Amino acid sequence: MMGPAHSLSGAAAWLGVGAAAAAAGHTMPWPVLVVGALICAGAALAPDLDHKSATISRAFGPVSKGVCEVVDKLSYAVYKATRSSADPRRNGGHRTLTHTWLWAVLTGGAASLAAIWGGRWAVLAILFVHLVLAVEGLLWRAARVSSDVLVWLLGATSAWILAGVLDKPGQGSGWLFDAPGQEYLWLGLPIVLGALVHDIGDALTVSGCPILWPLPIARKRWYPLGPPKFMRFRAGAWVEIKVLMPLFMLLGGVGAAAALNVI
Repeated sequence: MMGPAHSLSGAAAWLGVGAAAAAAGHTMPWPVLVVGALICAGAALAPDLDHKSATISRAFGPVSKGVCEVVDKLSYAVYKATRSSADPRRNGGHRTLTHTWLWAVLTGGAASLAAIWGGRWAVLAILFVHLVLAVEGLLWRAARVSSDVLVWLLGATSAWILAGVLDKPGQGSGWLFDAPGQEYLWLGLPIVLGALVHDIGDALTVSGCPILWPLPIARKRWYPLGPPKFMRFRAGAWVEIKVLMPLFMLLGGVGAAAALNVI
């Protein structure tokens, strides 16, 4: 799928988690719901860091472009080192390592650990990166006609304000993990969810997605999971724009209303 659909699906997924938490009697504080949805929307773009033309690879100028090149080479090296005889040969690392459940868990875990050990500045950095990506994904039309600096300023300002709200007692820094020293441990959850939602979205497309690597399937280490081929579509096709994106917006709205106990 394309970036806007990925971001919408990520936000809708976290709002769905909020609805489930409310139904279970553990309603999220509203800042956790909002910040989690934005982080998840941004994280739903992150697996495409292995592609030089992806939104995330362009979002932070030369820095993200440089990281993209490293991630692409790393992904390709891992693919070559672990492919089975049944896996096809390929020339790059797109839709390999970063499109797996293992990558999702590792990046989310790394973010949680950074939030604990790095304190406020690490939290601000995590929020800044994902809020910039959320703007690029959810507000893609406005972001395209704006300068990168304006988007970065919006991300930095939003990160500072939202972190200040979360830091207030009962507003969310200690949500789910409330033991001393575990503030913001939950930040890794929307990152994991966003990456997995991205992978599921790509699995719906023609190429499929090797989400379960390194588990072997049909003698392949990098088996491209997906529905039957007649149900798949090309990225950017009408079904993504006319059907899936409106559906994600509807589900996100319902999820938000349920999470806030409005319905």
